[in-house]
Amino acid sequence: MKTTIFALLSSFFLCTAPAAQRAKLQIPEVSRDKVICFALYTVHANVLKLTAQLYPLQDGESRDVHLEFENGDDWRRAATVPVIEHGWTAPFRVEKWDDSKVVRYRVRHGEKAEFIGTVRANPKGKDEIVIAGFTGNSIHPGHGGDISKQDLCGNVERIDADLLFFSGDQVYDHNRHLAAWLKFGRDFGSVIKDRPTITIPDDHDVGQANLWGHGGRKSNTGAGHDGGYFKPVRYVKMVERAQTSHLPDPFDPTPIDRGIGVYYTNLTWGGVSFAILEDRKFKTGPSEIIPKQGPRPDHIRNPNYDPKSVDVPEARLLGERQLKFLDAWARDWTDAKMKVALSQTIFCGGAHIHGKIGGRLHADLDSNGWPQTGRNKAIDALRKAFAFHFAGDQHLATIFHHGIDDWNDSIWSFCVPSIANLYLRWWKPEQPGKNRQPGQDEILGEHLDGFHNKLTAWAVANPEPGRAGGDRLTTRAAGFGVVRLDTKARTITMECWPRNVDVSAPGAKPYPGWPKTIQQTDNYARKAVAHLPTFVLEGATDQVFEVVDEATDELVYALRVPGPRFRPKVFRADGKFTVFVGEGDSRRKFAGVAPAEEGRIAVRF
Repeated sequence: MKTTIFALLSSFFLCTAPAAQRAKLQIPEVSRDKVICFALYTVHANVLKLTAQLYPLQDGESRDVHLEFENGDDWRRAATVPVIEHGWTAPFRVEKWDDSKVVRYRVRHGEKAEFIGTVRANPKGKDEIVIAGFTGNSIHPGHGGDISKQDLCGNVERIDADLLFFSGDQVYDHNRHLAAWLKFGRDFGSVIKDRPTITIPDDHDVGQANLWGHGGRKSNTGAGHDGGYFKPVRYVKMVERAQTSHLPDPFDPTPIDRGIGVYYTNLTWGGVSFAILEDRKFKTGPSEIIPKQGPRPDHIRNPNYDPKSVDVPEARLLGERQLKFLDAWARDWTDAKMKVALSQTIFCGGAHIHGKIGGRLHADLDSNGWPQTGRNKAIDALRKAFAFHFAGDQHLATIFHHGIDDWNDSIWSFCVPSIANLYLRWWKPEQPGKNRQPGQDEILGEHLDGFHNKLTAWAVANPEPGRAGGDRLTTRAAGFGVVRLDTKARTITMECWPRNVDVSAPGAKPYPGWPKTIQQTDNYARKAVAHLPTFVLEGATDQVFEVVDEATDELVYALRVPGPRFRPKVFRADGKFTVFVGEGDSRRKFAGVAPAEEGRIAVRF
């Protein structure tokens, strides 16, 4: 069989690294009291899920791992599980967890090995929930892969993040996930151990250059463009077990093709409901369904191509299963005041130049801008929940306000910069953006991406011009992101910080364009065609409103409204709507509600 350059990509990052770097990717020998490397956990709906990551155990050593909780001056054993040797993980599950308390935990193995951390109390009463976001943990030494991550961990402590989010590419070794995952744990374990953490694997984590999961089928190339997974199923399942078994239970656990699992789910923490998506798992590979228009099947270099020609009916993005999940998630506001979607990458082509200055790419099929129909379905599902989108993967930090039918009628997204940026990208549109704010750079404002998706650029952290070969992380636009959710004022503030900056130091500055604050309702800024009567709450406030179009029985949107009055906007002036107000036993149904110039509906609780 002829070997293509794409097939070689699966081992590129290992084979091209110098000998010293390859040596660092070996699993180090550790003393037997240090065989527990780190642990990750989440708490959702009074269920604690915690996965301990071990170094390989020796022959004759016990395969049992114990989870204990501090109880006064002693420790109480809560669970014992056998270690899963393929990947050396120990997943724990504890039901009926009291999330109102701070509890120290201890993972133990044998007589001496232990790892201690803290399960935080659910910050339900806290007005501001702080999320720290990371992506792209490159291993390349010349581009920051061998630089200490202590600056990042120190800043997590300084901002006292309530939740950590690693959006993908935690691991760049395409053949030795365990060795690189243990390195990730040594780098970030000190902050992961004490706060809920969401890690979701992306293409490099599962051992390929790009990933179009295509429902789980087998890919025949490490480049992945034919759709599916290149590595053996056993390897993929090991990666997903290590990185996602601590997440809340999947919405629908039915495996995809070849028995590969799923992890898309939701987590509620601190009054915020997070949808955790799998951008790549159901996405269709491009090489078999659209014509090749560049040197690679996923790169369109033809500037005269018709974007509509690639939006073919058989192309999928999130897939029907995840769209069904998002519809259910949009309606469910249990213990939530705000909603955030977390995924690998953003729903547009977020860069024009790839790899080096001059490497202009007209459209990138590895982005969530394609297929356009699938992109619009995903954004439409998210805006019905007024959800903000937090993601990574693009190597380039951006803030976009997305549009479907018109600019700015949908969600906002924040793509965080890479931790260590091997492959540079730039947002450099050829035409100035329209409707820019006074003083804004021409690269900002309203644009069409390479697929003619509507978006408005608000902030971009491009690598410094003329210094693409520099090895300083600041010139390569590396860093991390912070999102502050004010659950009282219902605002979302985005910050983007360079590496090796103390964010608490006087005069410390984020990348230009940040911070940026928006309102929760800006995530569905579609202009109203008409309004329903004003609903006036009597005996309650802060209630959930769910608006359903009676002609289609489809959700228009759902939102927890902070005040005692709400006049729902709708997007057609004819027809009737059903409005549900409240939750559980106090939920009220109002059917046949028509748009009106004036009017009041009293809702008594």
